[in-house]
Amino acid sequence: MDQHVTALPYERPEGCPFDPPAGLAPLREREPLTRLRYPDGHLGWLATGYATVRAIAADPRFSSRQELMHFPIPGGPEGPLPPGTVGDMTAMDAPEHTRYRRLLAGKFTVRRMRQLTSRVEEITAQHLDAMERNGPAVDLVEAYAHPVPALMICELLGVPEADREVFKRRAAAISDPGSSLDEQVAAMTGLGEFVHELALAKRAHPTDDVLSDLTGSDLTDAELAGVGSFLLAAGLDTTANMLGLGTFALLSHPEQAAALRADPGLADQAVEELLRHLSIVHTGIRTALEDVEMDGRLIRAGESVTLSVQAANRDPARFDDPDSLDLRRRATGHLAFGHGIHQCLGQQLARVEMRVAFPALFTRFPTLRLAVPPEDVPLRGAMGIYGVRSLPVTWGPTG
Repeated sequence: MDQHVTALPYERPEGCPFDPPAGLAPLREREPLTRLRYPDGHLGWLATGYATVRAIAADPRFSSRQELMHFPIPGGPEGPLPPGTVGDMTAMDAPEHTRYRRLLAGKFTVRRMRQLTSRVEEITAQHLDAMERNGPAVDLVEAYAHPVPALMICELLGVPEADREVFKRRAAAISDPGSSLDEQVAAMTGLGEFVHELALAKRAHPTDDVLSDLTGSDLTDAELAGVGSFLLAAGLDTTANMLGLGTFALLSHPEQAAALRADPGLADQAVEELLRHLSIVHTGIRTALEDVEMDGRLIRAGESVTLSVQAANRDPARFDDPDSLDLRRRATGHLAFGHGIHQCLGQQLARVEMRVAFPALFTRFPTLRLAVPPEDVPLRGAMGIYGVRSLPVTWGPTG
């Protein structure tokens, strides 16, 4: 019998909020594919090497269907997982996934997303102005990191101006650390109903937005609403947490923040490096549909493989000095957006938002700094998307 790891390493080194769990690197150095005992007793696999994670993510012999997966983190769902919700492309395989992807791919081209840059700049400037009025101390998550991508999702989905404040409040309540589970479920239900009503309104009266474009397809009302909810979930929480955690990382590496402030043209490289370094979506899961030989090991049909994105993005076989944050690094090829057919559809919009938001923030507030000790910044450690719950910051004279 193969030796196996009894649990997925998920505890970060103390005082290192940006680094992967300490147990991942030794596993990767020993072998890129390791047997893993899942909390439900399933004996599957853990992939930690860059080349291995990338290969499995792109291999059609591995399924992304949720009902075939085993969950690797203790305290997660017990027993068989349900199928993914209608419209959730992350939980589909071809040909169903292909149908959805073809409908959406043309809506997220690099060219179209770059056309949104001026709108991102407007929204960013409005929130920086508000910070300046309300400062010199704010919670950056509440004042900037969350509302900027929330309003861009509104633009993308065509949420009417009159409904945007309601939309933002409901979206914020889902990830509010002060909300109870019942309140978060109620917020999710309310937001789902909101998107469903929006989808029906777009079918009746299309406007110039992605949801309206999709009303001309063969999607049912339920599928249209499901795709809207999927785009909301995929495009809001991830970008909001990258803006929050990315700012925390830059404030914790002042020489890197200074480099970005001195050269806003560094933004493209800075965003890619922050994505690689932080890897806020830590893991993916695939299940073998047939026996597959990988790295000299036999993965049998039905066995789940946990893909450690954070370990892969810190693999020294792919990135030199991978544990350092270096905004001048050419970090292309990182796996923060996934790989293969499930590579993030909205990655270009996320890039546009971050390329504008990070330099604008550090240029407007050159003395920006944490308002609390770094160890007091509350982290989203137990959630599927890593980040900060809040980020108290201040600016102005330091003397």
